[in-house]
Amino acid sequence: MVRAAICLLAATALAGAVLAASPAYDERPVKIDPAREGWDYEKRLVDIPMRDGIKLHTVILIPKGAKDAPLLMTRTPYGADALTANVQSGHMVAAMDGYDNAADIIVAGGYIRVMQDVRGKYGSGGTYVMNRPLAGGGLNPTKIDDATDCYDTIDWLVKHVPESNGKVGILGISYDGFEPLMALVNPHQALKVSVPMNPMVDGWRGDDWFHNGAFRQASIDYIWEQDATKDNSDKFWWSSADLYDEFLRAGSAGELGRIHKMDQVGFWKKITEHPAYDGFWQSQAVDSIVSAQPLKVPMMLVASLWDQEDIYGAPAVYKLLKPKDANGDMVYLTLGPWYHGQAIDDGNRTGNIRWDQDAAKWWRWHVLAPFLAHYLKGTPMDVAPVTAFQSGTNEWQRLSGWSSPANAKLYLKPGLGLGFDPAPGSPASADYISDPAHPVTFVPRPIRPVSYEDDHWKAWLTSDQRHASSRPDVLTFTSDVLTAPVTVSGQPMVHLNASTSGTDSDWVVKLIDVYPDQVPIDRAMGGYQLAVAMDIFRGRYRESLSEPRPLTPNMPLDYSFGLPQVNHAFLPGHRIMVQVQSSWFPLYDRNPQSFVPNIFFAKPADYVVATQKVTVAGPNESYIALPLVQ
Repeated sequence: MVRAAICLLAATALAGAVLAASPAYDERPVKIDPAREGWDYEKRLVDIPMRDGIKLHTVILIPKGAKDAPLLMTRTPYGADALTANVQSGHMVAAMDGYDNAADIIVAGGYIRVMQDVRGKYGSGGTYVMNRPLAGGGLNPTKIDDATDCYDTIDWLVKHVPESNGKVGILGISYDGFEPLMALVNPHQALKVSVPMNPMVDGWRGDDWFHNGAFRQASIDYIWEQDATKDNSDKFWWSSADLYDEFLRAGSAGELGRIHKMDQVGFWKKITEHPAYDGFWQSQAVDSIVSAQPLKVPMMLVASLWDQEDIYGAPAVYKLLKPKDANGDMVYLTLGPWYHGQAIDDGNRTGNIRWDQDAAKWWRWHVLAPFLAHYLKGTPMDVAPVTAFQSGTNEWQRLSGWSSPANAKLYLKPGLGLGFDPAPGSPASADYISDPAHPVTFVPRPIRPVSYEDDHWKAWLTSDQRHASSRPDVLTFTSDVLTAPVTVSGQPMVHLNASTSGTDSDWVVKLIDVYPDQVPIDRAMGGYQLAVAMDIFRGRYRESLSEPRPLTPNMPLDYSFGLPQVNHAFLPGHRIMVQVQSSWFPLYDRNPQSFVPNIFFAKPADYVVATQKVTVAGPNESYIALPLVQ
């Protein structure tokens, strides 16, 4: 019996081996022929050749029965296949449900949708360089860049998509918003309109990587995942549930990078080697690049007033390009009450702030839709040169331009007061102790990694600032209760006069709307401190953004820098507040408060406690210049 059992087992194993080795045993088809009956669009996958022979993976979604339809393109480093994946539906709008720039109006408008992987990412060939610099310069010795790739793609599309009318538009958000700007460099004649939304423009001045020299270290995981692998498959790991602990334990951003072996990725090395605004950053500033080009393609720049990632870029481009718009019909601007990319999301609220309407949907249908249709289909439009949402009153405005001067001074006063009249008397200061071992957080702890799952990251700029105003190392200046509206429209400018006992320092300044102590119709908003605009400035760049210099200890010095754009009405019953602090952690790396050549590599002994003094009276009294609407 034993011998028979052994023989049976052997025969069974042999039969299994034969089946496993047989190609016919694979249940999958050699080539899939998916069912498409009932779909309202056709999906084409093509690899478009560029001028150097590299092919870029491209997804084309064509509405069923399309004829003489415009092409609307987005170039992305985030995976064109995944961003156009079918979501258990045969409808084109569902294929764009995971991500799209206004899928509702695109499908309703009958556009042919084109999504393309940028060079070196996902299905596209070639090498990858983060925000690839223009060809021919010292940072890109090749003959190709995003501008040439866009040109070659458009040239192929208009020749090989017979359902199109030969007109192409390009739009995108963030990195995808950088691409519509690069498309304006020697644009293809078939490119008829460009819509850069929340674009990455200047990574040092105020977009993704730095703000006025302070490094946005919370972006370290993005840098790894974007730069380390072609398909973002190797995920960054964290060892703490609260990133406050992780960053503080590492000490410097450079040390955290060493722990995570960030030196393997080229962009991290570039960032750490260029902490100042040197030629590396200046030559890549997209606002300067596109302003050097003739205006050939109409564009709409889209900015979010509470953009937690790229709040600098769109207004900076508008500022340089609008003066070149002689007839006023080439450069348009939108300022919406949104976080980064919220123009294509639900727009009823941003964090805890409700807008009394879906401000994103309204804009898509009343501004973006007619704008695209005008340039891609030839239909009439009634779109203002500037469409801006005024928070406070929660109303959309049609404006002829966006250039209000900072014409009123809001003074920081003794006793932590705030007002439009200078303080009388001799010079005085308001003081606090800044301790790098106990930095001020940008949101209350625990601080989680960047994620779009909830408002923790995406809407943090609208979060209640009471967690900071209660700290002894944050100066909090507050006005009297307003009896009339105070309306500001434009860019507030900080004029801070301050000293530090150290040889370097960061200065964070916040302009805040303080709600009444009680809000009967929304009790949760009683006393809420809504930041209207806030930013950081690294003191070592006071004299020169490109050449850091130590500060003279205990000497009052002037610091001038702009806050993000605002369009806000401080209503009667509210108060205006200004907060001043010297850390914003762990969003930004800590300033050691002693001058070191490169803060990325500051050592534990470099971090020192400093006494900070802000001038609040006398001829050098600190103030914020506000673009006050009279």
